[in-house]
Amino acid sequence: MLIPFLESDRLEAGCDEVGRGCLCGPVVAAAVILPSEFVNEFVNDSKKLTKSNRQSLVAAIKSEAIAWAIAEASVEEIDRINILHASFLAMSRAVEQLKIQPQHLLIDGNRFKSHLDIPFTCVIKGDGKYASIAAASILAKVYRDEMMERYAEEYPGYGWDKNAGYPTVLHRQGIMKLGLTPLHRKSFKHLPDQLDFDF
Repeated sequence: MLIPFLESDRLEAGCDEVGRGCLCGPVVAAAVILPSEFVNEFVNDSKKLTKSNRQSLVAAIKSEAIAWAIAEASVEEIDRINILHASFLAMSRAVEQLKIQPQHLLIDGNRFKSHLDIPFTCVIKGDGKYASIAAASILAKVYRDEMMERYAEEYPGYGWDKNAGYPTVLHRQGIMKLGLTPLHRKSFKHLPDQLDFDF
């Protein structure tokens, strides 16, 4: 069972992002404020859950949360300000979109930078420790995975419905055969060096 809060007497929003390591598509972040009495033994780091588990938890999280929001930073923003700062931007946007502003943020990871005037605590591997961060990771991942499945229909041949844009063999074979799409991040290295190219 994950920890329900860092401090019980304040509104805390857990924040996490998905898609930093992908070669294409936006980076997506979510922010979730859970009630202090929230209990769900199945809520965990989204990477440790099956696709069906994540999808079934989305409705429970949205219905029980005090507030939740999902936001993006675009491919163009990723290329302009780099993926790390784009991740911070997406998380900041998610927090701004919450219908209730939190008093404190719990950020998954070891650093955060934002224009928001809200104190925060960074938690390494926080999506496996705090329920609100785990809930944010689930909302963000399901949202982004479904987005990439739709994009896979528009741009077939890259396997985005299976790899969500991560640098799998199938994705890189698609790049070799079909080239890059407008959704690919131009600032990323899409293919390994020829000497390392081993499919």
